[in-house]
Amino acid sequence: MSEKRTILVIEDEHAISNFICRALSASDYKAIPAAGGKEGLSLFFSHGPDLVLLDLGLPDMDGLDVLTQLSDLPREVPVIIISARDRESEKVRALDMGADDYVVKPFGVSELLARIRTTLRRSDRMKMSQGIQRDVYKVKDLVVDIARHQVLQGNVQIHFTQNEFKILELLAIHAGKVLTYDFILEHVWGPFGSNTSNQILRVNMANIRRKLHENPSEPRYIYTELGIGYRMLED
Repeated sequence: MSEKRTILVIEDEHAISNFICRALSASDYKAIPAAGGKEGLSLFFSHGPDLVLLDLGLPDMDGLDVLTQLSDLPREVPVIIISARDRESEKVRALDMGADDYVVKPFGVSELLARIRTTLRRSDRMKMSQGIQRDVYKVKDLVVDIARHQVLQGNVQIHFTQNEFKILELLAIHAGKVLTYDFILEHVWGPFGSNTSNQILRVNMANIRRKLHENPSEPRYIYTELGIGYRMLED
């Protein structure tokens, strides 16, 4: 019997915390509740969780400050934000600061559990590949071969410009995770890329989708998170 995955729930609203912990326990996770940021950080070090669910509106410190401290640790543990703050600017800021996902309250149990499963799978995949350069990513019938600098859809090779391929490569490596516009711009266009207009990224993404024969309203590979960024379907 495999050991249960541990999830730290940093949430000050007692009813919501109990609701989440019951749902996690019913899904065979070990849930550890914390009512504030300081308690959450203390429990993080004492229990070594596999994932953290973090509310931003905590009574003793801002959730983003907790996120900063967690992101600065050498041991990388995925963090999913659970918050009533639904402004795009808040989501973008949290994701840029290292959060792996962002769920807006109120949310359903099925959605939360799906986000947890996806985030844990991605975290496990990243840990397994540490020290090993993964060269090929597959999403449905799409293959992004980094070593050969090739993209295949089915058995047909598709030509992309250098920047278009860099975008696809970045999305594939982080498949399942929302990448903000600034994150993509900086990694594709360099350190000053985040100062570039999002329009250049939209144009490149439109070209990528055209070449993949993908309808943005019915995406098969790349999903748009409006006002935030893009996410590639997990392989």
